[in-house]
Amino acid sequence: MLTSTYGLGQLIADAVGRGYRNIIVGLGGSATNDGGTGMLQALGYRFVDGDGKDIGDRGGQILSRIARVDATGRLPRLDSVKFTALCDVVNPLLGPRGATYVYGPQKGADKTMLDVLEEGMNNFARIIPQKIVETPGAGAAGGLGAAMMAFLEAQLRPGIDTILDLSDFDRRLGGASLVITGEGRLDASTLMGKAPSGVLRRAAAHNVPVIAIGGSVDRGVDFSGFAAVMSINPPAMPLETAIKPEVAAGNIRSTIAAYLSAGRHRHS
Repeated sequence: MLTSTYGLGQLIADAVGRGYRNIIVGLGGSATNDGGTGMLQALGYRFVDGDGKDIGDRGGQILSRIARVDATGRLPRLDSVKFTALCDVVNPLLGPRGATYVYGPQKGADKTMLDVLEEGMNNFARIIPQKIVETPGAGAAGGLGAAMMAFLEAQLRPGIDTILDLSDFDRRLGGASLVITGEGRLDASTLMGKAPSGVLRRAAAHNVPVIAIGGSVDRGVDFSGFAAVMSINPPAMPLETAIKPEVAAGNIRSTIAAYLSAGRHRHS
């Protein structure tokens, strides 16, 4: 309700002020659900309520109060900037697969907050073209994807594909017998265009098996396509222990070693 993307907007404004005209923004790990309104406020946009008063607050709490957007104070140099938004997910802005209900719980929103935030996001969506609201990736980073497309004319590109291209991933697959990928928690969102699913798609095209490891795994999700999906943490291990770098590194090594020694994959 309180966190916002204002800091991102400050970074963009600083870059624009320094003369940069090609800006790439990574969408993810935002801990926000404000529809990108904080970023827009930092770039000179004002949000006005039904009484015509400026909304000076920030965060998801303001979404339901927005009646219109005032762009008269928008940084003029933004017109000469090309924005690219790297996005690993395909979630739209609204609904059960949207920004709020899929990612809000990961950011600490309880059931009451989720309903309030979704109602606010629906209100904010009235001033965004419907085509953008429904575009895959609009719901990334708490709706930041939608704001970047609607107000900054950003082009959305799959983040994982961009990184794999930059790292020459396809060439490196040559001669590989196994790919290991992973993320903090493997769940339904993993299959919505995030890094592990992107790695799986590329590797599958070269017939190279992929295993995914994570700090935790949602066993109610169908991870078919992966050769294996494993949690690196013993069930009884406390979180404060599991997140220690040396412990995590040891758990990764032992998990992979156990997988290979079990003969589930011929490793060369």
